[in-house]
Amino acid sequence: MFRFLKKKDKPAVDKSAPLVEGQDYYIENGFYVFTALHHQKRGYCCGNGCRHCPYPKETKKL
Repeated sequence: MFRFLKKKDKPAVDKSAPLVEGQDYYIENGFYVFTALHHQKRGYCCGNGCRHCPYPKETKKL
């Protein structure tokens, strides 16, 4: 399946592959919302708190 990577270990993404509306993203109130599939294809969490992020949230250590 998909491997969880830290941001520093992010894989090279094929930027030549176009995004597909309805599969990689949808538009809601004028904003592009990326789907969980898109995040999984990217291979890492960007840390922006995306709505459909499939990666576990990291807890901050005090």
